[in-house]
Amino acid sequence: MSVERVGIVVHQGHPEAVVAARVVRDWCAGEAIPCTDIDVWRDDARRRGGREEAHVAGNPDLIVTLGGDGTFLRGARIAAKTQGAVLGVDLGRVGFLTEVPVEDVVRALDAVHRGRADVEERMTLTMRTSRVLEVPKDIDALMAYGRRPMLPPPQVDREAGAGAEGWGVALDVMALNDVVVEKLARDRQVSLGVYIGGRLLASYSADAVIMATPTGSTAYSFAAGGPVVSPRMDAVLFTPVAPHMTFDRTVVVAPDEPVAVRVLPHSGQGAVTIDGQLRGVLDAGDWLGVYAAPRRLRVIRLGPHDFYGRLRTRLRLTDAPATAADGESAPLIRHDGPIPHDLAHLHLSPEYRDAATGR
Repeated sequence: MSVERVGIVVHQGHPEAVVAARVVRDWCAGEAIPCTDIDVWRDDARRRGGREEAHVAGNPDLIVTLGGDGTFLRGARIAAKTQGAVLGVDLGRVGFLTEVPVEDVVRALDAVHRGRADVEERMTLTMRTSRVLEVPKDIDALMAYGRRPMLPPPQVDREAGAGAEGWGVALDVMALNDVVVEKLARDRQVSLGVYIGGRLLASYSADAVIMATPTGSTAYSFAAGGPVVSPRMDAVLFTPVAPHMTFDRTVVVAPDEPVAVRVLPHSGQGAVTIDGQLRGVLDAGDWLGVYAAPRRLRVIRLGPHDFYGRLRTRLRLTDAPATAADGESAPLIRHDGPIPHDLAHLHLSPEYRDAATGR
């Protein structure tokens, strides 16, 4: 892709990110490409929704994020509105989303602009609700924890909602990781009827329930005991958090099977968070449906994504003590020749592909 306009999302609390942002701006100046800082947190201004943020920035076709996974998610929600691509520069500690080491940012920008980078598409989630989501003003400061201004509630998706009476309110929102409904009051769990594909699965009383993408399987869902799922898959993961019931397992459903929750009459209120950001509150009788979004997020990669290598490194996976005497495991197979024709269609680790092609 040839870059026409760049938007930068910077973790201002990370000095290395601030320095890297100057490098990006200098590269843009050298290429005569307009460059705008977006999603800038100011105490005297409200945060904007993704579509408004993209419009104010001139609808950049490339968004560069400088920080960790949280910063990447900030950029992703904006890129999804314009079908732009997002390039994550890695300055975090345990993230899975960012791609490029900070010292390679110029090389990465050159690769994108000259069409030498890969574009990977990730499944995202969107939703419908029984009513427009609102955030009560009296919990604004509490839920923001004094760290950052809150995002506004999602806007209604007028195009999707046209002619869909009785199907709820379509929201103009995207989740790359997850949509969570969690208890709002510490002393009252949220009680929810959970529906998959329109059929009741069970009624849960829990601290929260998580609807996650495969990308989000290594985030909150994983911390709650959910499985690790390849980000190359399309699926929706439903994971309860501390449920007061025997069945506490994750349910993995097909991407065309919507997952919906209805707040039961005697439940406490439920807070709706999208990729970790509070976006609304559900009362008794309200419902929310989550499903695969028609549009996917376009993520820039400089080469094949080694998800499992990153999984081992980022989570500091250790081998069983009983295997210590065996030493480090050898490569699974020899790969000094061409890939056999019956394996050529498989998605293999980068080292297998590189060895077979002589790179």
